[in-house]
Amino acid sequence: MTVALLWMACAALIVVGLAGTVLPALPGTALILGGIVLGAWIDDFTRVGAGTLAVLTVLAVVSWVLDYVASLLGAKKAGASRQALVGAVLGTVAGLLLGIVGVLFLPLVGAALGEYLARRSQAQAVKVGVATWLGLLAGMLAKVVIAFMMVGIFVVALVW
Repeated sequence: MTVALLWMACAALIVVGLAGTVLPALPGTALILGGIVLGAWIDDFTRVGAGTLAVLTVLAVVSWVLDYVASLLGAKKAGASRQALVGAVLGTVAGLLLGIVGVLFLPLVGAALGEYLARRSQAQAVKVGVATWLGLLAGMLAKVVIAFMMVGIFVVALVW
């Protein structure tokens, strides 16, 4: 494989990874990290070395954690019951199967249903559902920011 094709594969992984930060079927930061590691390998790790890759790996891990924890933190902050937290997790898992709409709204529905079953309070269920949704959106925003940080660090390391 020629070097130009390898660089194209590197760029493709990064671009698909950026899309994956908002699309549920794609592991966004994992693809970005894969593209970056490929780029570092192509360059024999001369400009993008172990230290840079370690920082980028930590950012990717932080992004993954945020992806899974953000909606739960939103629910917890609203005083969610244990059932609401379980509902948020189940809603997130079910949402993964239904695409972007499912990922955006099923954690809200799951948390609200769990809270309603636990406390039989419609107002509290709505409050917990909305807090879960806001946590999910905050997590997605953080994930997008981290993804662009990763790409920026990689580009700076390559051209510096």
